[in-house]
Amino acid sequence: MADHRQGSRRRGQGELEALVLSALAQADGPATAGWVQERLGGDLAYTTVITILTRLLAKGAVTRERAGRSFAWTPASDQAGLAAHRMRRVLDAESDREAVLASFVTGLGPDDERLLRELLGQTGGGAGSGGGGRPRGEGED
Repeated sequence: MADHRQGSRRRGQGELEALVLSALAQADGPATAGWVQERLGGDLAYTTVITILTRLLAKGAVTRERAGRSFAWTPASDQAGLAAHRMRRVLDAESDREAVLASFVTGLGPDDERLLRELLGQTGGGAGSGGGGRPRGEGED
């Protein structure tokens, strides 16, 4: 028997976080949870958006500021930064960091390995996204 439910696929936490970060990145400045929910087409419940934003705040991926009785959220990191943070958390959870890193590097394709070597040869650098300006959708929270 076929499942005729459409759009009922359960998404993973990482996928939802990426969607919310992507919406925030499109904002002209800090945005409310209501604005994010609207931007995502109302597909997610408001409470789900708040939960995701709170998790992203705990991970350092977003910042928030008071906007009336609610908060306005700004990405502190782009999707690449969030993925890098997850990679560091996995690495930090392992006792043999050298083995994990060696396994990771040996699993890279030639182009990615070359890129990694180039990045390691650079001094400084780093990517992130910032925000500024007025809160979007103030008062929607």
